[in-house]
Amino acid sequence: MKEENIVIGIEGLVGSGKTSICRKLLDYIPNSIILHGGNIYRAVVYGMMNAGIDLKNIKNKSKKLDVLNVMQKLGIDIKLENRETVIYINNKKIDEEELQSDKSSMAVSVVSNVADNTKFYQFGKEIIDKYREKYNVILSSRDIVKMYPNVTYHFFITATLDERVRRKSIQYKEKIDLKKLKENIEKRDKLQEDSGYYKIYDITNVIDVTNCETIEEGAKLVLDKISLPLNV
Repeated sequence: MKEENIVIGIEGLVGSGKTSICRKLLDYIPNSIILHGGNIYRAVVYGMMNAGIDLKNIKNKSKKLDVLNVMQKLGIDIKLENRETVIYINNKKIDEEELQSDKSSMAVSVVSNVADNTKFYQFGKEIIDKYREKYNVILSSRDIVKMYPNVTYHFFITATLDERVRRKSIQYKEKIDLKKLKENIEKRDKLQEDSGYYKIYDITNVIDVTNCETIEEGAKLVLDKISLPLNV
């Protein structure tokens, strides 16, 4: 009997290094891919901004935003390339740097506060199940346990605020004012908390990577909690 593939859910604080840890895990988890769930959500917001939709008006509306409906209208598609999911909008591949920009990140945190994720979460569950049939899935996303209760492992990555500011500064190639960056991270933390995305469950392993000098060290803290034959 074939052993069932696993799903490793990775979430965490803004700037804690979730994506980098996921990519390092690819080196160790056999037959694995990364499903960048957060980038799907980012693509919705990115597409709305580029379509000229005023996000302030959406925030002020009484009716919740149907994220899946918007996604379908914008022509957003998810494809697997080089063991990671990538985003296409109207058949054009969107660079991850555009999705991860400070402006887009702040907008995502705002929209998540006024979104109805019910249908979107069902859509996400179907994508995870589809990939899980063939691969061990490393899932980088928000609200993972609520969206996908059958997750095999759930990790929440943390680090101090100052360390997260330092790491984000490097990501933005030190082209952003540190004071503004710190304020934005604090605002995004607050918005994420208000949206209920920082919830810790009984299944959750909290991993503090503040003192990790390399991504490898952070990834190994995660690997220590996983029972699976690894690529070493």
